Amino acid sequence: MTRIDAKFAELRAANKKAFVAYVMAGDPDYATSLEIVKGLPAAGVDIIELGLPFTDPMADGTTIQLAGQRALDGAMTLDQTLSIAAELRKTDDTTPIVLMGYYNPIYSRGVDTFLVQAKAAGIDGLIIVDLPPEEDEELCIPAQAAGLNFIRLATPTTDAKRLPKVLQNTSGFVYYVSVTGTTGAAAAQAVDVAPEVARIKASTDLPVIVGFGVRTPQTAQDIAGVADGTVVGSAIVEKIGAGEPVADVLAFVKTLADGAHRA
Repeated sequence: MTRIDAKFAELRAANKKAFVAYVMAGDPDYATSLEIVKGLPAAGVDIIELGLPFTDPMADGTTIQLAGQRALDGAMTLDQTLSIAAELRKTDDTTPIVLMGYYNPIYSRGVDTFLVQAKAAGIDGLIIVDLPPEEDEELCIPAQAAGLNFIRLATPTTDAKRLPKVLQNTSGFVYYVSVTGTTGAAAAQAVDVAPEVARIKASTDLPVIVGFGVRTPQTAQDIAGVADGTVVGSAIVEKIGAGEPVADVLAFVKTLADGAHRA
């Protein structure tokens, strides 16, 4: 059982929904990023999504693209990203960390080497948005053999024919992308999300978490109410990019977590 599996078991036992927060590693700099990540669990975050900066983030909107660029401008690396996870693990051995990004930096490092390093750093799962199920032998299957969950995205365009393929080797949870487009592109609507979540849950026992387009505590509550939890990324990253103090960023995160937990 991974930390992700354990966290969902704990939430189910408490009849609570999950709140997942995304931040870009190294944004706006290593020290500030580490301080934010360390503060997320106390702000109510159940699972941390840690963005791996990349030069061509095709699934991300402007807000997260800019965060990645700020991190890269500050010379953020894969090693430093893993270091943030390792630093959190010195004081927190229970909050799951999901590394979210693109395959190129992992491929460049070498899959076997990367998986050993990620596991040692305390990473629990991977979301690699540019590796489709047809490429599961590349990373998905080795990752799961190494004890990491491999989390797949389902979208409004994932039809009945495609869904079984998407779910085939997925573990941890399914990430449902609530809107067609990039991160931060549009507002998620619970009335649209609910039937899609039900459709996915009819085909899997995994939790379904909904992200993209969740920006307010009320939306977090609404979306978590029709799913097993929700993800917020761009709205948090915007505040980091605006230079808001860490305490203010974390206070905002807490309002989102409280919203999701009210569902």
